[in-house]
Amino acid sequence: MRIIVVGAGLAAGTAVTEPREQGYDRELIVFGSEIHPPYERPPLSKGYLLGNDPIENAFVHEAAWYAEHDVDLRTSTTVTAIDPGGHEITADGETFGYDKLLLATGAEPRRLRLADESGTPTAYLRTIEDSDRLKVAFAAGAKVGIIGAGWIGLEVAAAARIAGCEVTVFEQAELPLLAVLGPEVAQAFADLHRAHGVDLRLGVTVSADDLQPFDLVVVGIGAVPSTALAEAAGLAVDNGVLVNAQLQSSDPDIYAIGDIANELHPVLGRRIRVEHWDTAIEQGKTAAHNLLGAQEAYDRMPYFFTDQYDLGMEYVGSVGPDGYDRVDIEGDLHGSFQAYWVKDAHVVAAMQANDWDASDAIKESLGASR
Repeated sequence: MRIIVVGAGLAAGTAVTEPREQGYDRELIVFGSEIHPPYERPPLSKGYLLGNDPIENAFVHEAAWYAEHDVDLRTSTTVTAIDPGGHEITADGETFGYDKLLLATGAEPRRLRLADESGTPTAYLRTIEDSDRLKVAFAAGAKVGIIGAGWIGLEVAAAARIAGCEVTVFEQAELPLLAVLGPEVAQAFADLHRAHGVDLRLGVTVSADDLQPFDLVVVGIGAVPSTALAEAAGLAVDNGVLVNAQLQSSDPDIYAIGDIANELHPVLGRRIRVEHWDTAIEQGKTAAHNLLGAQEAYDRMPYFFTDQYDLGMEYVGSVGPDGYDRVDIEGDLHGSFQAYWVKDAHVVAAMQANDWDASDAIKESLGASR
């Protein structure tokens, strides 16, 4: 049996590691458009961007691991078509047959035409090369404008300030991270960045004129799942590739994981697409098992983390479209604390900030009465 993986990020790297560790010795081919072997992306806005960690730490494996484990890794190779009926893909003009296909094509930064056409150098953050460009600008003491106060925007802002840059952040919402954290906890992140000298401009719509004073503008307004291949192949797509709890698409021989997978989550009872490190790893493992004949449900709750200045944070769970009734905060919002989002007297999400002894407690709190 031949398994083909399209995409060569963290999810793909995990997905091909698992079969080899379980003794599966049949053919595995991985196609990636970047020149690099699979790597983790969080360091690009955290340790690597800050200059604290070498890029080698981000790779899932050393490059030699793939050949040593008989994984045919084809970097700098673009898959241009999928033929589900013929069980074939086309990559750089060559056709390859498959028995099972795993899509792990990730996401692309959402572009902002206003910034791209402003005349001010504009950057996005997705690849190693993107992070390298930011490091060069930060080292030169650039005056940096950031559009978007989400996780990427705030982590980049923190890195730029630590490097000594003058930083301005523009955000349409009244608080950073408002949609994720709600006003009670989001205020703590606004206070954190202002305390570190960021000019945080909230509730504003940015114009091209606003961008003229900067040496570099970084756009961080979310990501768009890379579903063009899946859509052209006739797979069901809606804010990602629609997959069931086994991560199987509308074609039973094609699975999808990571940033592109819009899963019908068996615990949440609704569809959710998660663009985070933990999901890439754990969905990679589950999909690998299912590609080999298992029927495992991916029921892990969303988890993510961030590092900004001297704040380290973990968040687990998911507040649904109906929101939450209240958030219970234990501790000091400007120091170390725990927060529990409660809906219908049950915890639906929880986080800890600078309280690492509470890491297990927040995870175990999900679903508990409160």
